[in-house]
Amino acid sequence: MEAARAPIERVVVSAYTIPTDAPEADGTLSWDSTTLILAELHCGGKSALGYTYGNHAIAVLVRHLAEKCLLRKQTLDIPGLHASMLREVRNDGNTGIGAMAISALDIALWDLKAKLLGCSVMDLLGAAATSVAAYGSGGFTSYSDKQLAVQLSGWVQDGIRSVKMKIGTEPGRDPERVRAARNAIGVDAALFVDANGAYTAKQAIALAERFGESGVTWFEEPVSSDHLDDLRRVRDAVPAGMDVAAGEYGYSPFYFRRMLSSQSVDVLQLDATRCRGFTGFLAGAAVAASFGCPLSAHCAPSLHMHVACAVPGFRNVEYFHDHVRIEKMLFDGFIPARHGQLEPDRSRPGLGLIFKHKDAERFAV
Repeated sequence: MEAARAPIERVVVSAYTIPTDAPEADGTLSWDSTTLILAELHCGGKSALGYTYGNHAIAVLVRHLAEKCLLRKQTLDIPGLHASMLREVRNDGNTGIGAMAISALDIALWDLKAKLLGCSVMDLLGAAATSVAAYGSGGFTSYSDKQLAVQLSGWVQDGIRSVKMKIGTEPGRDPERVRAARNAIGVDAALFVDANGAYTAKQAIALAERFGESGVTWFEEPVSSDHLDDLRRVRDAVPAGMDVAAGEYGYSPFYFRRMLSSQSVDVLQLDATRCRGFTGFLAGAAVAASFGCPLSAHCAPSLHMHVACAVPGFRNVEYFHDHVRIEKMLFDGFIPARHGQLEPDRSRPGLGLIFKHKDAERFAV
């Protein structure tokens, strides 16, 4: 226990930009690379990590917060350290880049605390379940119908029973693409669609009817999450059996409370790499529980499998193509989905991840 009370001795922050394996796009954006911002903490002979995905500028703030708020502090006191980081970004803003910088460091603190105490992060948080369902996510609008079919059907063949595709770039073609996806995955797998806020409310309502004909059961961000009244209109109008999901761009419990108070979603999405780490994720989960709203985790499956297992009744974790590829490439200890489930290795301390610095060198920013 004495080692666990040792102060944080050193912080290393780095950023890596990894090209995609093909051009990618959704309803409102296109990209050809993904940037990983990594925070590593050293204490008591242990090293720990946390990360977020976003602009490399985040790394500057991560380094500042680590040096100002964490260095020479005791890692066991995560609530106090988290609060000090929130105070430090008061004048810069505690959403956006500020929240994402805090996220990377907060996750690293949980990883470090678990390692110092000799347990997994899942056991440190306390498990409500030993595994959580994964859904395959990709199906980019830049893909041909053949690429779309191969990717989605591949996940189903691997035992993943729910898959998600992007829509919104060409609304007129979306019903045809959705039918092609349904034909590729068969009648038994669940089909999700994600517009990333590309539609107007009227477009989304009309297209929801068409998607319902192909058995779509999840309509994510049909309109911008900033327009809660429109989101509520769509939720009220979609076919029975189709859930409306949103929340991935939320940075604080106050955002989640506003979204749920407006009755805009059936499923709330949380992202620990954006909503101030595992500490913020659990706060968001408490807000959702007070509304009786089910939860889903957005991307970063290697992180979310731990915290998702700690939340009773958690629905699923997004097994996002880009992040799965990066986490498999750059982290020892990566655990793939098996039989449609993500199950943390409780025998490995912390998150069970070791960053492959040598393999990542070519991507360094």
